[in-house]
This record gives sequence, C-alpha cells and structure tokens, in this order.
Amino acid sequence: MSVLNHAFDQLDVRTLYQLLKLRVDVFVVEQTCPYPELDNKDILSSTRHLYLKDQGALVACARCLAPGVSFEQGAAIGRVAVDPESRGHGYAKVIMEEAIKTCLQQWPDKPILVSAQLYLAGFYQSLGFDAFGESYEEDGIPHLNMILQ
Repeated sequence: MSVLNHAFDQLDVRTLYQLLKLRVDVFVVEQTCPYPELDNKDILSSTRHLYLKDQGALVACARCLAPGVSFEQGAAIGRVAVDPESRGHGYAKVIMEEAIKTCLQQWPDKPILVSAQLYLAGFYQSLGFDAFGESYEEDGIPHLNMILQ
C-alpha cells in the first residue's frame, strides 16, 4: 500500500470522483458543515492530490497547496480525510507524512501550514506542527492555525 501523488490533470475520472466523494462524505455530511467544497484550488497546476488506497478502495486523502494559495507565508496541507470505516489503521499519519514530504520537495524553503480542527491539534503536534495565533471558528467548527518550520 502506497500513497499516490498526482496533479489534477493526472487524476482519472474515477479517482477524482472517489476523492470528492470522500471529502464531501467527511466534511459536509459527517461534520454537517455545508461549505463550498469545490474552491478552484484543486485545479491549480501547483496543487498536489495525495490519496491512499487499500485493496482498491480510497481510504484517505490530502492536498498540498503552493505558498500564497491558502497562506501567504508558506505551503499548506488541507482536505485531510480518512474514510470513517477505515479509521484506526494509521492512514491519517501515513497520508500526512507523505504530504509533508511532498511540500518539502515542492517548496523546500517554505514552512508548511495547516488549518487544523481544534480536536486534532495533538495529532498535528505529533507530526511536528506548532500552534500559532488564537483558535477561531470556520464553518461552525473550532480551528487552530499550525506551522511546521
């Protein structure tokens, strides 16, 4: 099992559908948070889409954004999701470690930032991220900006 890493134009239609379905299932349906999932950041040539499949099923995903797209001061990792039925197997850590590597390869001189849901701050800290600023509410969910220098 390995993490796949593609630009938008490299995604086949079935994989794109699976990525969007997982993100909508987790962020819109599970977290009851209606928000504009399709934000035009997916199609940027610099965006990297990472996903993990287990026995052909997409179980986790993340996307890496270039500096200036979400945060002026650095690259960003976002849309990190794990299929609810696949949780507890370490997939979030695997996808995040690969996302960090991707950002370091693509933008080596820039820090990496995440807009973390507050309850996941400890998870991101375990990967080396530090909180900065005050917590804030985004789409009805408490968040915290975190940075990996």
